[in-house]
Amino acid sequence: QVQVVESGGGLVQAGGSLTLSCAASGTIFSIKRMGWYRQAPGKQRELVATVSDGGITNYADSVKGRFTVSRSNAKNTVYLQMSSLKPEDTAVYYCNTYTIYGSNYWGQGTQVTVSS
Repeated sequence: QVQVVESGGGLVQAGGSLTLSCAASGTIFSIKRMGWYRQAPGKQRELVATVSDGGITNYADSVKGRFTVSRSNAKNTVYLQMSSLKPEDTAVYYCNTYTIYGSNYWGQGTQVTVSS
């Protein structure tokens, strides 16, 4: 199994920046992909960005050019650098790991609030 713990959420003004971190532990050798999803009130959870063990990234159209996902294999950590934040980015952000066994593991979520 894999455990993930997020950190770095908070309140920021529109146009500001914030960086989220997610540290993985457990059977980390099995992690194939790490990334971030978010869920706003009344909406379904949606993909934000992912990065594979080979460094291939994938972004939601809504965050392209504003968010950057990166991964430190040495630290078993994935980061999400968010800039030019908008009020519509307000959501609970969840870290996700996907393993070679086809299992998904989720963090507890961290709140990001962007004020206008």
